[in-house]
Amino acid sequence: MDKKKVFIGVGAGVVVVVLLIIGAFLFFRRGGGGDAVSDSRTNTLSLAREYIQQGEYQRALDLLDRLLIDNSSDIDARSLRDEAILASRGARDAAEQRAREQEALNREALTSAVSAGAAASGGSNAAVQQPPQVRTPSAEEIAAQRRAEEERQRVQEENRIRQEEAAAARAAAEAERRAAAEAEAARVKAQEEELARKSREIQNQMRVVNDLISQGKTALERNDLSGASSSFGEALSRLPPGEARFEAQKYAEIADAYYDTYSTAPDSEAGQAAVKEAISHARTAIQKDPSQALPHYTLGKINRDLRQWDNAITELKEAVRLDPGNYLYSFDLGRVYFNSRKYADARQAFETTTHLKSDFAPAWYNLGGTLRVLGRQDEALAAYRRAVGITPDYAVAHREIGRILYAKGDTKGAIDSFGKALQYAPSDVASLREMGAALSASGDYAGAESYFGRALQAAPDDGQTNYNMAVVKLALEKPADALTYAKKAADSAPSNASFQYTLGLACEENGDIDGAISSYTRAVSLDKAYVRPRINLGRLYLENGFPDQALALLTEAYSAEPNSFEVNNNLGAAYASKEEWAKSVQHYEKALSVDSGNATVRVNLARAYVGAGNLNAARDAYLAVIKVAPNNWDAILELGKTYASLGDHTSAKKYLSDLLTRNPDYSRKAEAERILGGL
Repeated sequence: MDKKKVFIGVGAGVVVVVLLIIGAFLFFRRGGGGDAVSDSRTNTLSLAREYIQQGEYQRALDLLDRLLIDNSSDIDARSLRDEAILASRGARDAAEQRAREQEALNREALTSAVSAGAAASGGSNAAVQQPPQVRTPSAEEIAAQRRAEEERQRVQEENRIRQEEAAAARAAAEAERRAAAEAEAARVKAQEEELARKSREIQNQMRVVNDLISQGKTALERNDLSGASSSFGEALSRLPPGEARFEAQKYAEIADAYYDTYSTAPDSEAGQAAVKEAISHARTAIQKDPSQALPHYTLGKINRDLRQWDNAITELKEAVRLDPGNYLYSFDLGRVYFNSRKYADARQAFETTTHLKSDFAPAWYNLGGTLRVLGRQDEALAAYRRAVGITPDYAVAHREIGRILYAKGDTKGAIDSFGKALQYAPSDVASLREMGAALSASGDYAGAESYFGRALQAAPDDGQTNYNMAVVKLALEKPADALTYAKKAADSAPSNASFQYTLGLACEENGDIDGAISSYTRAVSLDKAYVRPRINLGRLYLENGFPDQALALLTEAYSAEPNSFEVNNNLGAAYASKEEWAKSVQHYEKALSVDSGNATVRVNLARAYVGAGNLNAARDAYLAVIKVAPNNWDAILELGKTYASLGDHTSAKKYLSDLLTRNPDYSRKAEAERILGGL
């Protein structure tokens, strides 16, 4: 009992000591007795509220986050935090709205200034960007437009490829038919030789089977599937026993005959029935004699037509393995490899075909296309030339030769090749477009206009051709026509920055400055790295008294193309308008380093030197101008003024007197006379 009391007493003493320690800690923490934790929270909430009222939303949120970390269920802190977030969003939205309104005001002011004929500021000469050369393809909204345009272009490209493939197939069809006939004749000859080695009874049975199969093929040519099936069935029922190889050959022959029917009308009911029979008979042939190449070839062609590339490759490789001397097998294998983007394998297959049959033009054509994809342009050119050497009227091969020559800079050779392509295929739209592009590159805009016109007759809504026609019309100084085609191009691909830029040029040429501003602005928004619309939009801002907006655009352009003549010339003018002479001098000098013979830029540089206080440099610049352009009256006047400022009155009198003597009707005659009178 005593021990127990002592134990309890010690425990109670420990509790008392602990409580005293905690009490003292809280006393000192609270500063001598108040509720310090509550005071700190109250002060923090009050400070956060002040920050919100002052627009310092992030600072308020930082304070409130600390309170919520200590106590996530603090209702006051949560409420104030939500208030800060909403206020922050509202401020951001308001700022964005103000920015949009300001941009609209800038555009409206610029349009009004241009329409009113406001003079260019600072006497500067801002260069107009030349039209692009003819080609030989909210942020969320822009992204969506880009995706839609990319999908449209993908479909368009697939259609183009299919058209070209179809054209190539038509060009090669006759050669392939001849090749197939040769292969058939060889197969018949081999069977006849084999038949001659058989007994007379077996020979008679085999001849009956062959005749029945011929009868079935004739029925297929008449689209009489029922009659064909009857003849083929009877033929198979009369196969001589013990002749497995002959039996497999007949199944393979029937399968290939059904495939021919399918290939002529693959989507028809008869075509679908025929392909099923082809597959069934080909597989039976393989089962009866695995060494037969023909049924694998038939299955390979079926899979190729169904775009089942892996299956097609498997079957065609087996056909090539079993009959390596048949050039049609390696040719079709090459085409399947190409369509499945296995270009190195395709090249090997086509080269095998050309070795087996060197006068087979389609193999050389397809080899050329494969080599182009592999980046071996010279070898591709040689292959295409082999194709037209064998088949001179091979139009698509001539077109491909033209494309390679155009890419190599041989415009004349390209025009000759496109001309040959059109000689043999006058309505080939691709060749018409390519000829137009080549003629435009050579400076023959009238010729380009003619060919683009013919291309548009066949495909009036093609965006690229309308764009190219617009560029040609601008070059021919036919602005109204250019505007028509530029609008069609822009409508066909709203997210194409080049099309928008060219529409801006056409609008400007037609005096529609508001339309030009809109199109240039859209081109800028579509392509952050596109310099040309920034130059032209900057020029419009600059010419109409908005140098700050011009500088923003031109500085972006300078970041992308620091050595551009147009960019530097415009920047020189923009800085001159703001009297930032050192920067103006810097950019005019860079512009002259690109085009040293440009007298107008040199005059502007001299004016910038004057503004910067470098009169000696200004004098030398004016002297350089009148050396190459002795009748540049403004330069002579400015030179006289510069000499006067330098204190060289003799030289000033010389040049000003010479100016008045040689050009007594000079528009600034009074100014020159006033300066002379003061010397």
